[in-house]
Amino acid sequence: MRKLKVGIIGGGGPGAFFGRVHQRALSLDGTRELVAGALRSKPKDAMAAAAEWGIQGYPDYTAMLNAWKDGDIGLDYAVIATPNHMHFAPAMACIEAGLPVMCEKPMTLTVAESETLAKAAKRKKVPFVLAHTYTGHPMMMYARELVQSGAIGEIRKIESWYTQGWLASDLEKSGQKQASWRTDPKRTGLSNCGGDIGTHAFMAATWVSGLSVKRVSARLNAFVKGRVLDDDFNVLAELSNGGTALITATQIAIGYKNDNGFRMFGTKGSVEWHQEAAEQLLVRRGDHDETYWQGGGFYPKSVASYQRAPAGHHEDFLEALGNLHWTLERQIRQIHKEDTPAPFPHPGVDEGVAGMKFVRAAVASSKARGKWTKV
Repeated sequence: MRKLKVGIIGGGGPGAFFGRVHQRALSLDGTRELVAGALRSKPKDAMAAAAEWGIQGYPDYTAMLNAWKDGDIGLDYAVIATPNHMHFAPAMACIEAGLPVMCEKPMTLTVAESETLAKAAKRKKVPFVLAHTYTGHPMMMYARELVQSGAIGEIRKIESWYTQGWLASDLEKSGQKQASWRTDPKRTGLSNCGGDIGTHAFMAATWVSGLSVKRVSARLNAFVKGRVLDDDFNVLAELSNGGTALITATQIAIGYKNDNGFRMFGTKGSVEWHQEAAEQLLVRRGDHDETYWQGGGFYPKSVASYQRAPAGHHEDFLEALGNLHWTLERQIRQIHKEDTPAPFPHPGVDEGVAGMKFVRAAVASSKARGKWTKV
């Protein structure tokens, strides 16, 4: 089987995080390799970063895309690992050229951009995966299969959350790169906490359940003095089936790292998952509880085909992101009529638009003192 060749846009600067994470994750299965990149915003720095990474460098994403169009380099898809304000332009350029995309979340800076991107991807029929890493955890995938099969009945209530503490102080004033761009409205958009990690909680509530959010009542806070955007995000949501969801996120919970998870309460039972204990899924039946562990024989085929290690062996964050790359790989191989397992329905452009609309509605509701606001 030929290896898919991947180019990356962004993610190569000092203090950058997710570029290297993508590089490691996409290489896990031996069927994909990172070969090229436009890694930084300044051409000289971009070329230097590529040399350090040992890949073909380009001064900007346009040059990399043109090299692919001209046949100077082979690419099967591109990864976009830039700050939020630089998602739209390279994603659109790739889509219009017919190059599949994996894009970091949130999908774009504005709702209008996300809608334009989604229309283009559908018009051009270009595969697009949104890098909501946690949806690649097999147990989160299995939870989706369980819930949407009706195993816990009709969903009445959802609690989903993402709790961090890294922005409990004014870290951005020290020049810390990740804090600086996330708290800057020009680079991150309407919401810091909501856009950055509130979208993960939103995705857990909607992607796992198969339900959408109709309207929200929100309270956003900026607890750190001088901070313009929210560092605390709290939403009461009405679901499409009439149920209720509590979708919360915070970055000021001192001592917390990446406490992401959800509980869903149905008419036949409940399901619970925690990202920091990602290999365990708890299903409560009332008279007994069922604990599922990663790698068991209970997986349906749709999830089992993503399993790499036997039961009792650890699979976690990099493997979860690797599964999203695997889904995009499967979509691409299907187009080329190559033999490949069916791709799991990981988030794409529709989920990207929904996430952007959710954050926009939450910001508007909070400004209106919690007024119910349609999504």
